[in-house]
Order: sequence, then C-alpha cells, then structure tokens
Amino acid sequence: MLVALGQAIRQARIDRQISQEELAHRSEIDRAYMSSIERGQQNPGFVSVARVASALDMTLAELMAEAGL
Repeated sequence: MLVALGQAIRQARIDRQISQEELAHRSEIDRAYMSSIERGQQNPGFVSVARVASALDMTLAELMAEAGL
C-alpha cells in the first residue's frame, strides 16, 4: 500500500510538472520525508497525506483512487 501511494503521489506530481521540492514546500513537509513517502519507505499520517493531496489540487479520495486504495 505504501509503495502504491508513493507511486500515485509521484505520478500526480510529475503530471502537474511540480518538483519534489516544490511539492514538499506546498505540503509543509520536509523534502527528504517527501522523497521517502514517494519511495514507499514512510507510512505518512492522515494529515500529511491530506496536505499532499491538497498541494496536488486533488481530493484525498482522488489520490487514494489513483493509488488503488
């Protein structure tokens, strides 16, 4: 699940032409933490995932659907 979520975040970020650093800034998340989320190495909390979805101009439901969750 973590890998699927990370891949969905990464793909949405790339589709929107946003750098990982910019997404981290918009989400108020450390860039290194964002990197590990995208690689599926972190289990981000609900608030962090909600911030990422918002920074991607997506709903939490849309992000979860992209991840197949």
